[in-house]
Amino acid sequence: MGTESVGRLIAGMALPAMFAMLIQALYNIVDSIYVAKLSQEALTAVSLAFPLQSLIIALGVGTGVGVNSLISRRLGAGNRDAASAAAKHGLVLAVISGLVYGLICFLIMKPFFAAFTDGQPAIYEQGIQYGYIVTVLSVFCMISIACEKIIQATGNMVIPMIQNVFGAVVNIILDPIMIFGLLGFPKLGVVGAAIATVTGQIVSMLLGLCFLFLRKHEVDVGFCGFRLDLSVIGQIYQVGLPGIIMQSVMSVMTAGLNAILAGYSATAVAVLGVYFRLQSFVFMPVFGLNQGALPVMGYNFGARRRSRMIQAYKVSLLSAAAIMAAGAILFQTAPGVMLRLFLTSEEAALGDASPLLQMGIPALRTISLCFVPAAFGIINSTVFQAIGRGMNSLIVSVCRQLIIILPAAWLFAKWWGVNGTWYAFPFAEIFTLVLSFVLLYRDYKGEISKLEA
Repeated sequence: MGTESVGRLIAGMALPAMFAMLIQALYNIVDSIYVAKLSQEALTAVSLAFPLQSLIIALGVGTGVGVNSLISRRLGAGNRDAASAAAKHGLVLAVISGLVYGLICFLIMKPFFAAFTDGQPAIYEQGIQYGYIVTVLSVFCMISIACEKIIQATGNMVIPMIQNVFGAVVNIILDPIMIFGLLGFPKLGVVGAAIATVTGQIVSMLLGLCFLFLRKHEVDVGFCGFRLDLSVIGQIYQVGLPGIIMQSVMSVMTAGLNAILAGYSATAVAVLGVYFRLQSFVFMPVFGLNQGALPVMGYNFGARRRSRMIQAYKVSLLSAAAIMAAGAILFQTAPGVMLRLFLTSEEAALGDASPLLQMGIPALRTISLCFVPAAFGIINSTVFQAIGRGMNSLIVSVCRQLIIILPAAWLFAKWWGVNGTWYAFPFAEIFTLVLSFVLLYRDYKGEISKLEA
């Protein structure tokens, strides 16, 4: 990572991650498409569970990013034993956080759904059925993510890609079988969707563990003589905790938006849920690019090679902006085509008069105005994480997804009705874009500019 062409290096590391992320986005979309065929109540129930699922990703990815950053910096500094210690701690933290989160969700599931489904028993029942399974068993997802981040930190992106793709394919195959009762299986509805999701995560976890323990890597994950070291945990969460909070803020934002939209209709909540599924097909490749760029930036920061680090930033930024621009064009020109995938048979019979289409088409066009500015924010956050400045990522994320967007969504909804809510997305993104560059400039002057050219 210190000698190869930066563009070729990032491409080689990011493309497998981007492909894996695309497959993950595909199974999220397929999951919702099949659930939508059951009923709009089922789609709304799964959409309401989305914040709880996002918290699983927040805990797993946030901790994983902290582990990834620490491993990359220690390998860049030539300290292989210290990097191995970080990897072992990452696996232990994944198990602990998965078990604790599962217990918490078991205790709060019913009151959580009751808060959003007053007078809507069908949504409530399906929501808690789905939510219990995908959250109480979250430890499998946590371990899978930990394996992925540890392997990525060593510069190997192909193995995590294989891990993710196999898990996603299992999920996609099982979805229709479990949901609709094919091949002799009972028809399980949203419960089947949840079982398919967790089964895919288990497959991904097992592959990740096999690759991590049975193949040689730059880090050693053998636990013989292992002891928890609070200083290592502290260094992991110095970067990881802001990442966890940053990703958790998205769950708070989604729950807050659901609360605002639920005051208008279940269709509005469903539209937001569909948007988050569809936008993942655009954002996930950029997050895959992020995964490829982070170890490159972190390694060269640890090795004090400023020019290579800045070059990695420029390559990543241009690539992310191009992906987001393509996504924005798709959302502007074909929102109806995408939304029709999520119509129930009754809504499909209504054609263009479908409530989901009438509300969803302007929503997708409005929200997608934030895509290109978001590319800059994501890559700037990658720099913050690579240099151990995770707090900056947290500041930007909290402003974007909590301090700005929720008050703006509430005000815009009051002024312009439910369609005004969607304008909060580009409004918040542009505001935080400026903030992220201010923070990046400060870090450049204070630390990055002092590295060797």
